[in-house]
Amino acid sequence: MGFAHEYADAVLHRGRIPMEPADFVPDWPDGPRRGKFYPGVESYALPDGDPAPEAPAARGLLPAQYGGTAGDPGGFTLPLLSAMLKDSYGLTGRRLGIQANSDLSGLPFYTHANWSRGTAGGGGLYPVSIYWASGPSAPLTPGIHYYDIHRHAVQRVLTGDVSARVREALGPDAPPEALETDQYLILGVKYWQNSFKYNSFSYHVVSTDVGTLVQTWQIWAGARGLRTSPALWFDESRLNGLLGTAGEEEGVFAVVPLSWDAPTAPRTASAPAGPDPAVRHRDRERSRTVLEFPTVLAMHAATTSAAADRPAPGALVPAAARPAPAGGTRTALPDPVFPAMPVRRALRTRRSSFGRFDAARPVTPAQLSAVLAACAGSSLPSDADPDGAVRLTRLYAFVNHVESVAPGAYAYDPETGELCLVEAGPQGAFLQDTYFLANYNLEQAGAVLVPAVRTTAVLDAVGDRGYRLAVGTAGAVAQTFYVAAATLGLGAGVALGFDNIAYVEKLGLGDSDEAPLLIMPFGNERPRPADYRHEIA
Repeated sequence: MGFAHEYADAVLHRGRIPMEPADFVPDWPDGPRRGKFYPGVESYALPDGDPAPEAPAARGLLPAQYGGTAGDPGGFTLPLLSAMLKDSYGLTGRRLGIQANSDLSGLPFYTHANWSRGTAGGGGLYPVSIYWASGPSAPLTPGIHYYDIHRHAVQRVLTGDVSARVREALGPDAPPEALETDQYLILGVKYWQNSFKYNSFSYHVVSTDVGTLVQTWQIWAGARGLRTSPALWFDESRLNGLLGTAGEEEGVFAVVPLSWDAPTAPRTASAPAGPDPAVRHRDRERSRTVLEFPTVLAMHAATTSAAADRPAPGALVPAAARPAPAGGTRTALPDPVFPAMPVRRALRTRRSSFGRFDAARPVTPAQLSAVLAACAGSSLPSDADPDGAVRLTRLYAFVNHVESVAPGAYAYDPETGELCLVEAGPQGAFLQDTYFLANYNLEQAGAVLVPAVRTTAVLDAVGDRGYRLAVGTAGAVAQTFYVAAATLGLGAGVALGFDNIAYVEKLGLGDSDEAPLLIMPFGNERPRPADYRHEIA
């Protein structure tokens, strides 16, 4: 077993055995920027607006058997790519509302402003850097462009077509769509942007963040009949070299090939001879003191040691989620249906409820069914499983206030759309006692969903790099959950700070390898909230 097994076990037990350094305290005034700053690099504004008709979010949320779509071959244009970046990771508004999160006192001050985005981010930190490696088929000068979230612009940090070098880094066994294009979105994670707060736990958090972003793109593109599928296995050190980043400081977690709506320029079979070019511009760090955490460095080393060894087809099958228990008490739910809300509006509406749940208005069975079906259909169809055929997540639901559904803990059967009873009776006291923070009253939520992944089985199947896939899958489920709840007009939240082992014990998972990775409460909110919202996009 590799180091990722040890790390996964430490994360699972961190509610009872703190991860080192246990006495760490973030230096908030010396925190890093939430984005990169390249001094002196010219910015190119991206076009505003999406020329395509507004697409309903349901097309990208629901699995195929309920009318959803996984995306058909299609091409991006510059306006479409611009719209996807803006809707997913760009700043779309400023939010300030009276709620129960611990950062509320600082939000009225501009320097602590809470800028909303379509994608969820662990702790609101958003450490993923988006680079666009553009070849000749796109209208911009070929090169590597960094997406500047604050100005919704790109900064060309390297000029020249490096798409052949990206293809070589992906390897000859990469999926066909990765080898038949010259346009790629490269996702890097600057560890310090998250570890300054979460220290050793940060590797887990950023893996979740990558999953949320990739899933936003899948929902957004799927609603328009497009496809985005990330590659997670590639020559990471070579891509670090192209980006001019140090591997110990920034990891390249995913490469998303884009099919472009234009004839792809003729490509050479291999990159030109000679050393790879490299970005010479350097991100200027805001923090005066930057710390390294041995556990994060060890996880980086473990997940990059065989980064280019792509798993064989079918390698993930032994790690598939276990089926729902047969027999027992079952509760049928209605077929899932979503209203025809455009995906952009759903992403603009998405936010965390932070203590606003109101049990006086229970969730309907139809709403519960829709959220469960969307989450159960979420996956990270990467190069380890290009078709997304292997379901890695099993969903559990702690029902508090759902019309005609008795309170209790349930397993969800995605094949039949039924709830399978695990433990009858109210669960509110358990939910609150095993939650570490004070920003949610979980008993007031209509239900709390818990995605579980057989993390160690994934690592056994595809190696230590599979940690990014396992935890990224949970992140994909979390983003689907948020968008589904927003589409239904429900409040929602996702939390990492809970006693994972208590859920293992409560759900009877002690003899299995299922790891509960998130808790996801949702429900109706109190009416007439005190909110300030200023939309900037």
